[in-house]
Amino acid sequence: MDIEGTTTSVSFVYDVLFPYFLANIDKLLLNDSIEVVAAFAQVDAIVKSEGGIDLKSRQDGINQLVRWCKEDRKVTPLKFLQGIIWEEGYLSGKLVSHVYDDVPLALKLWQAANIELAVFSSGSVEAQKLIFKFANQGDLSNYLSAYFDTVTGPKRETNTYKIIADQLQFSSSSILFLSDIREELMAAEKAGMQTIQLVRPGTTSNWKNTAENFTEINC
Repeated sequence: MDIEGTTTSVSFVYDVLFPYFLANIDKLLLNDSIEVVAAFAQVDAIVKSEGGIDLKSRQDGINQLVRWCKEDRKVTPLKFLQGIIWEEGYLSGKLVSHVYDDVPLALKLWQAANIELAVFSSGSVEAQKLIFKFANQGDLSNYLSAYFDTVTGPKRETNTYKIIADQLQFSSSSILFLSDIREELMAAEKAGMQTIQLVRPGTTSNWKNTAENFTEINC
């Protein structure tokens, strides 16, 4: 299942998570952990490959992250570093994630039916785990057994879904992918997966199989 627009409202991401990241991004200036240093190296490499520009400082990297965030770029180092900032927010109690009311019961019923539950989102795996652990519906992380992000591959490319099926050790035809985005559903279907579009408030129905919420999905 996807997160934004599927388990969680789009407005939570744009109106809560993104502003929190932008308001606290300067904390990354002094973070010299191995993972953060590696992520900024990725930022440098992407900027160099896309525009031939060499970033001169950590502040230049911060400025680039701000631009990407405002553009909602699905860039792996941005997503990872957002997760670093959001973790601090969740642990401090300043952030509580939104999950639709129908999701917890569905996850409980599906798990009880021995259905393996996994997430594929453009947000980093670390950020995905935080959303379900610190949800307004309580800790939902125990229902989920696998997480995938753009490290696995782009969400609109068929091969990414083949990789996910291989890593889950299921045939593609036995996997149901839930998302609000038509292009993602198209890619998953081409990989052989079953698909359903979640038509949450603000989403336009444009796929052959749709549901307004998880209670309409019979697994």
